[in-house]
Amino acid sequence: QVQLVESGGGLVQPGGSLRLSCAASGFTFSVYAMRWYRQAPGKERELVAYISAAGGSTNYSDSMKGRFTISRDNAKNTVYLQMNSLKPEDTAVYYCNAWRRPNEYWGQGTQVTVSS
Repeated sequence: QVQLVESGGGLVQPGGSLRLSCAASGFTFSVYAMRWYRQAPGKERELVAYISAAGGSTNYSDSMKGRFTISRDNAKNTVYLQMNSLKPEDTAVYYCNAWRRPNEYWGQGTQVTVSS
């Protein structure tokens, strides 16, 4: 059974940091590219960050560059998203995504709220 379980979300003040984790099981994690997406209330889901299967390539949406860092530990079947200098507009549900054609899997999401 495929599972992606996100954790690490919560309430943080502007300027603060959070580290999200996504634990994978039920598939060969090390051959899947991983992405983090987010969806704010009333908005479409948007791509946050991407990391290749081996971890050698990463990419970020422009508004996250320099603030967010995606990483993975294939020995632990886990992908991470380190989020620094958080802003109120970063408030959203964050989802991890595993992709290797033709398969794609999603987690259930974790809420991140940035507010004073």
